[in-house]
Amino acid sequence: MTTTGRLARAHEISDLRAIARSRLPRPIFDYLDGGADDERSLARNTSAFDDYEIVPDVLTDVSTIRTETIVFGQRAAWPLLLSPTGLTRMFHTDAEPAVAAAAARHGLPYSLSTMGTTRLENLTPSASAPLIFQIYIFKDRGLTREFVARCKAAGYHGLSLTVDTPVAGNRLRDRRSGLSLPPKLTLRSMLNFALHPGWSLPALTGSKFDLANVSHRVDALASGSMSLFDYIGSQFDRSLTWRDVEWLAAEWGGPLAIKGLMTPEDAKSAIRSGATGVMISNHGGRQLDGAPAPIDQVSAVRDALGDGPDVICDGGVRRGSDVVKALALGANACSIGRPYLYGLAAGGEAGVDRALTLLGEAFKRTLALAGVSDVNEIQARHVRRRVVETDQTR
Repeated sequence: MTTTGRLARAHEISDLRAIARSRLPRPIFDYLDGGADDERSLARNTSAFDDYEIVPDVLTDVSTIRTETIVFGQRAAWPLLLSPTGLTRMFHTDAEPAVAAAAARHGLPYSLSTMGTTRLENLTPSASAPLIFQIYIFKDRGLTREFVARCKAAGYHGLSLTVDTPVAGNRLRDRRSGLSLPPKLTLRSMLNFALHPGWSLPALTGSKFDLANVSHRVDALASGSMSLFDYIGSQFDRSLTWRDVEWLAAEWGGPLAIKGLMTPEDAKSAIRSGATGVMISNHGGRQLDGAPAPIDQVSAVRDALGDGPDVICDGGVRRGSDVVKALALGANACSIGRPYLYGLAAGGEAGVDRALTLLGEAFKRTLALAGVSDVNEIQARHVRRRVVETDQTR
């Protein structure tokens, strides 16, 4: 079956995940799909949305559905961002440019990762699709300052600072598979790679795998392949404080979201330190296993911040209805990582387009079924936490 045919038979994100699983070697799929330790937070990120019910209005005019919103100070076709994901070329050789092109077609903001495989200057800002750059404050502050200058020169609309990585999470799937950076053939992986030639031949014989935005300053791959954990862990600065956020906000001078916080107290500290918004996130369940699901923190964070700052729910979204629930709880938008990566692995740019189409159509359909004609009219009364009855006789 052709890629077009496979994608046409994908009717939800789980279908794209199944295609991605069939096309990727096991170590690569596990890197995309896995989380930290026992993966409880990973599972909870998605299942937590099931704890909320949408309470619809009826006999309202939903002949026209308006979905446009403002995120990072820019217009978006609907309240969704594409989160930053590192090492994107591992999933498809077209990598970040394919994702950015699909996002632009849908009028959605795309966030490029510092650990991406495409230079930030090689993505062209679009009037219909804002570009965000995900940044770390490295031990080498000069590198961080360089990123800020490059983003300004390239026309990026905002920064998101990831703050939940003082050390790398314990990603057991990757440890067990022996995943290395860049991917290489080993006795353990050779058979698995051989069974997936559609991925292996382009990935292992094509252009050099490169962390394009840092390799000129951090020559981590000069001596050959190294542990993924060792490389990422070596870049984190455990001494960061809110003063460093103040420094970055002053250096950048534009929209800045703090990504990876979970509490109302940290959200308030972020805004006091110069951020314009927050991304409630547990890093897709890849850092602290046991951290709460982002959707469960949205209401408390919004109550703490009041109106004004962006509150973005990052993690666990698999359906358009999930976004409606997050908005009713107080979020401005949601962001996704795995859903579009499943699409990318399944079919390149066309696969990302399919993922965004499925989510966007479901979002509009949910609004219509909920009796809401304008995304700005979603209110707290449109969602309630599901009451679970317990046996009190024991």
